[in-house]
Amino acid sequence: MRVGVLAALVVLLAAPAAKADTAPGAPGAVANWTPGDKEGFGTSTTTAGKAWFTLQGGELSEVYAPDLGTPSLRDLQFVVSDGKTFTERETDVQHRTELVDQRSLTYRQTSTASRWKLTKTYVVDPERPAVLVDVTFQSRTPLSLYVLADPALSGSGDDDRGTGMTAWDAKTASAIAADPPLGRSSDGYMGTSDGWTDLKSDHRMDWTYDAGDPGNVVQVAQTRLDGVKRRHLTLSVAFAATPSGAAKTAAASLRPGFHATATRYAQGWHDYLGKLRRPGAADGIAPLYDASVMTLAATEDKTYRGAFIASPSMPWVWGNIAGYNGPYHLVWSRDAYEVATGLIAAGDRAAAGRALDYLFTRQQKPDGCFPQNSNLDGTPHWPNLQLDEVADPIMLAWQLGRTDATTWGHVKAAAGCILANGPASQERWENATGYSPATIGAEIAGLICAAAIAERNGDADSAATYRATADAWQKSIERWTVTHNGPLSADPYFVRLTVDGNADAGTTYTIGDGGPTIDQRAVVDPSFLELVRLGVLPADNAAVRNTLPVVDRELGVSTLSGMFWHRYNFDGYGETPDGGPFDGPGKRGRLWPIFAGERGEYELSAGDPNAAGQRLQAMAKTANAGRMLPEQVWDDHPPAPASAQPGTPTFSATPLGWTHAQLIRLAWSIDAGKPVEQPAIVAERYR
Repeated sequence: MRVGVLAALVVLLAAPAAKADTAPGAPGAVANWTPGDKEGFGTSTTTAGKAWFTLQGGELSEVYAPDLGTPSLRDLQFVVSDGKTFTERETDVQHRTELVDQRSLTYRQTSTASRWKLTKTYVVDPERPAVLVDVTFQSRTPLSLYVLADPALSGSGDDDRGTGMTAWDAKTASAIAADPPLGRSSDGYMGTSDGWTDLKSDHRMDWTYDAGDPGNVVQVAQTRLDGVKRRHLTLSVAFAATPSGAAKTAAASLRPGFHATATRYAQGWHDYLGKLRRPGAADGIAPLYDASVMTLAATEDKTYRGAFIASPSMPWVWGNIAGYNGPYHLVWSRDAYEVATGLIAAGDRAAAGRALDYLFTRQQKPDGCFPQNSNLDGTPHWPNLQLDEVADPIMLAWQLGRTDATTWGHVKAAAGCILANGPASQERWENATGYSPATIGAEIAGLICAAAIAERNGDADSAATYRATADAWQKSIERWTVTHNGPLSADPYFVRLTVDGNADAGTTYTIGDGGPTIDQRAVVDPSFLELVRLGVLPADNAAVRNTLPVVDRELGVSTLSGMFWHRYNFDGYGETPDGGPFDGPGKRGRLWPIFAGERGEYELSAGDPNAAGQRLQAMAKTANAGRMLPEQVWDDHPPAPASAQPGTPTFSATPLGWTHAQLIRLAWSIDAGKPVEQPAIVAERYR
């Protein structure tokens, strides 16, 4: 593109159209977010490319900028019309998503209708916060192609203003530009004066508005393409602190051309993967394994290094709370630990080290504890204390060999938090408090690792205290969490948790997410296997063996993909029976692929590598077309759509970093013949 054209484009984006009218209907409909089951997710490997795209339902869904905690675009898609008889959006026709390159997060979406076809390829500019889209439009007869975008700046779509395909709020701005340049544009308000409302009414673009008042702004612009003679354009969606800055960023990102930028983008991922090895167990799932490693790397923020979010998505109710943009793109110590151990297994110890630095220097509180989760800058978001999230950084420090004096100071503070507050705690599913086998297992393993680090720093007294406490708790696990008179088996078995530390008492508690109040002995959870994975109990422990068939009967479902498990009896964290959002009536928690990975790690400890290999294959089969792994898959009560088959992804958070990390870790564990995450010093002590 010539410099003169670029300059003209910047002026066009930075200033309102001279004859634009003021858009009526402010503030428009209340903004929400797109569904959480993303089919693609990408960013550059550079820290300068501070934009992350997601793909869902045939369109560009949330774009995060300038950090991974801040969605700043709700969605962008194209609209096709003949100007007389029909107007169609991409989300209304057939579409598919695919990775263009096995070793790069370069995605392509193809939308196909009876009269036209649209192909879009996505990358992020490695040098600036801009998403570039290569667009090819094909039709049998000349048609009009429009770009339709819904900015949602600074994590909210209800307070934006817009003109000339530039939008802004008090903190951030966005600009949409194209080569060849876009034509006529309009900025209106959702549901009243937006471009889709205009086009669908008579198949023509009649309005040319400016959105001068804050509200849910929707932008539309006509492209120069007709699908016959003019078929190709490059689109830039750019971000900056000001409208003029966003316009300049958009123009600059177009200057090199899509091919040159896409080549640099892909080379960054090629170089990243080129430094890592792939386990033999992943030979049959190499494309998914590589995508999983890249996905984990992409979930790290570029401003707050080491801040790994849980998922770049907002499923169910979390996408429909006005003005709220969490909680999956917050930082959870637990999820960050899962991701970090997956990256250690994959060979990226540097990223895992950044995660530990973040947890200790930004998230850890003065009392040594960790919040339930935090914003990217480390400030607490939800306040609850979950002691496995305090133990996880200690174990991560040990796995990384970090025993220096500075690290020891943080470890000592964290161990002090466990001693002061344990062993009972809110457990890892966030909605019950008591004596949880999984949480207590993490606490014990954390204290044993802390003792070793204490000794490396000459603090024998602390080491002795940690070990004595860990040993006492290890001896009490079965008293606290194994029932001998529960209703689910004649043999002793682990319960999900006890609220009173007496596993033979019929004490009741209320299941979270709208569940019933029930006898604690009647609720089980596959998470008890954490005790084996972390080395706190041996694989042949009698209560462990007894619990496996109970959990399989009560929570397991065999699907065409493999066997998966619910989190616990009466779990309500999932869609309604008809597939509706989580906040509807009769909601039902579905199956979690991570449990297949955890069972595989247990089976390795029990000497059954073949079974572990089958679990890896089962997890791999839950990936969607874009090689994204979900939080949950459908159980044996799927809703009506044919696509909702048992073992296939639900509308839950996708990609979930934890799921991808579990797949990576299981593959490496199969190669090693044992769980690679297990702290050897714990297993040796409690063998």
